[in-house]
Amino acid sequence: FGRLYQRYVKRIYNYLYRHTGNQAEAEDLTSRTFFRALRSLHQYKDRGGAFQAWLFRIAHNLVVNWYRDQSRHPVVSLEVTGDHPGQATHHDEPHEHIIRTERRVLVARLIAQLPEDRKTLLILKFVEKMANEEIGKVLGKTEGAIKSLYHRTLLDLREILEREEFADGLF
Repeated sequence: FGRLYQRYVKRIYNYLYRHTGNQAEAEDLTSRTFFRALRSLHQYKDRGGAFQAWLFRIAHNLVVNWYRDQSRHPVVSLEVTGDHPGQATHHDEPHEHIIRTERRVLVARLIAQLPEDRKTLLILKFVEKMANEEIGKVLGKTEGAIKSLYHRTLLDLREILEREEFADGLF
């Protein structure tokens, strides 16, 4: 189990951090994910699916409960997110760096406003680089349902961007 922990702990933590935006919450949920996995390891049966899908499913269930708790007891995070000043390259013009930073912040804000299942889908697809079939196992949906949800999510994001009519030329 120690090797499994070492192999997946960073990915699980990053997944949970992207949902919570809070280091302490992500650490707590990560430890609970691995505790539940260890406690249930004897029940795990390899049915052709990846172990990581099972582990992400546990993390997903915990983050769903976390969202439910947050809606009952809203908390404002004091952590700063978005801008990463060290990411500018040496040949970047200052205004180009500012525009890229504003785009990242805007996209992160829009994604944060998505329903939990759509946000999870984007995190698993683009950050964790999971295939649709594996995402389906995590979310308890068919591969076709994942493709449909992905398509609808991108269309909704595009519509939100167009509706906002970003006069500042970010998009």
